[in-house]
Amino acid sequence: MASSGHHAVYDGTGGSFTTRSQCSEHGIKTLVPPWAGKHSRFTLLFEAFAIEVLKMSRNIHAAALLLNLDWNAVQTIMSRAVERGLTRRTLDDVRRVGLDEKSFGQGHDYVTVLTDIDGSRVLDVACDRTQEAAEEVLEKSLSPSQRSQVQAVAADMLPAYAKATKAKLPQAELVHDKFHVAKHLAEAVDQVRRAENKALLAINDDRLKGTRQLWLFGKANLSPKQRRMFEAIRKRGLKTARAWMLKGHFRWFWRYVYPTSAEVFFDRWYAWAIRSRLTPIKRVAKMLHRHLPGLLSYFRHGITNAVSEGYNSVIQALRYVARGFRSFDNCRTRILFFCGKLQLKP
Repeated sequence: MASSGHHAVYDGTGGSFTTRSQCSEHGIKTLVPPWAGKHSRFTLLFEAFAIEVLKMSRNIHAAALLLNLDWNAVQTIMSRAVERGLTRRTLDDVRRVGLDEKSFGQGHDYVTVLTDIDGSRVLDVACDRTQEAAEEVLEKSLSPSQRSQVQAVAADMLPAYAKATKAKLPQAELVHDKFHVAKHLAEAVDQVRRAENKALLAINDDRLKGTRQLWLFGKANLSPKQRRMFEAIRKRGLKTARAWMLKGHFRWFWRYVYPTSAEVFFDRWYAWAIRSRLTPIKRVAKMLHRHLPGLLSYFRHGITNAVSEGYNSVIQALRYVARGFRSFDNCRTRILFFCGKLQLKP
């Protein structure tokens, strides 16, 4: 095209930069210049700078003040950066993934987060923690050929995640996350403590009052004073002490090398837990027994949701800084922007 002159304009309506070129053969043509993105009101250089400001501030309001833009303009830059990064990334090497739930918004709102365990990155996020949400995030993130290469999935014992794994990744082995197992056992110990403390207070015995943290932490994490106090209470034959011993003893399960040896240990531990006459402990023991294949698969793959748990603090910080999210889409964009390891710049 022979051009006899051109000039760049911005329409001022939230649209984009365009170049009007006068061609002797074709007349006036409107073109997108190479220094501005399609449908963008900003130059590529400015968008790259804005992305760096967002990374440092982690707060759209603060970034907007620094960039002298409104909130919506900065949110648009972030959304474009995430979309750009998602189109650039490659997932052909994904072999082990994690499915985990995270709190979102107020009350009991949750999102399902899919992570690449070996790549230490968030692949995508879906609203809710249902089977449909887990299937959606797997389908949205991975193509059929990529899903067929996934070998293992680390997840909690939510039936929704197990069903989604079976439906979308039938060849992959489900590995129940040991951090969630520890959480279930700790909650069972606390339930025993609360019930026993209530019974003791009824007879003016306050020996368990104010001891919640002693039973949740390991002895190595207690101060010398707390350790002496804990030992004095533990030796009094309380139900809480028995529950604590069962919780602590289960940690040996993860130290085995072969699943057959771990299964023998589990059978002994399970028999002990069922005979304990501690209802919360028995409930967790039965749950673990139902999910024993997923526990034993840990010894074949050695994976946990540590990557997802590591991002949990980042996600909570993003939620705190944002003072909650206006929508799920904004929540997803923030998580992928800061946790997706995406190539964000133009």
